[in-house]
Amino acid sequence: MKLLRHGPRGQERPALIDEAGRLRDLTGVVADITPETLTPRGLAALRALDTAYLPLVGEPGRLAPPWAGIGKFVCVGLNYADHAAEAGLAVPAEPVLFMKATSAVIGANDPVVLPQGSVKGDWEVELGVVIGQRARYVSEAEALQYVAGYCVVNDVSERAYQIERGGQWDKGKGCDTFGPVGPWLVTADEVPDPQALELWLDLNGERRQTGSTRTMVFGVAQLVSYISRFMTLHPGDLISTGTPPGVGMGCKPAPRYLKPGDEMRLGIAGLGEQRQRVHAWDPVLIDEPPPRPAM
Repeated sequence: MKLLRHGPRGQERPALIDEAGRLRDLTGVVADITPETLTPRGLAALRALDTAYLPLVGEPGRLAPPWAGIGKFVCVGLNYADHAAEAGLAVPAEPVLFMKATSAVIGANDPVVLPQGSVKGDWEVELGVVIGQRARYVSEAEALQYVAGYCVVNDVSERAYQIERGGQWDKGKGCDTFGPVGPWLVTADEVPDPQALELWLDLNGERRQTGSTRTMVFGVAQLVSYISRFMTLHPGDLISTGTPPGVGMGCKPAPRYLKPGDEMRLGIAGLGEQRQRVHAWDPVLIDEPPPRPAM
């Protein structure tokens, strides 16, 4: 299944894409797509539906994050050897973990707003792994059983904040709007091998990143197992698994960083595409209130 949410902020509606690629409304079935929806029981209930009887949705408008209530946004750094090389860093012996603030989460095509003082905004197409069952000390052999599905993530970063401001990476990763997710959540049964997915990102129509999850240093099963040894993972938690080479920081002969007016377009085979316009600091674009209801 492909699950999604659409509509203005604060008024999102749940939906799915049926076998013919048509958008079907789920509001008569679930109030929203939540962590409970992503459990084995919740997904089984959706799979049992006869989608032909669900109302069709016309123009969906804004695509929201595919599920509400992301509890943790865990990220993996330097998980592609060639990306580590372009960053001038060694391939890690164990996964490098950091957290991205859940307040960074936006829809797949929402505006990306650079924070005040930003000078080194960067892009990173990544495979997102969505947890569907509570995972604690799970084995690598069983780890994929705890995955509800997969999605596209753009791990937008501010490299000066990340690298030059001291402390951990989080301050350059968790800025508002720095976590586009979606357009859909594709359930795990439709992704037989998460280590065989092609990733790409274009900046202003020019291909910048091309990669495959087969070249990840630590695969999805390894990551879920490993992370579950340091924190309990819950339904709705999101793991962003690292990026292939081609980020702005690694551009030759000089780095290329995001500026207002840039457009990022990115995707993963079978998981959909995102498109974001980059803006200078503007709190209205971050805190845009939902439109008034029709009178």
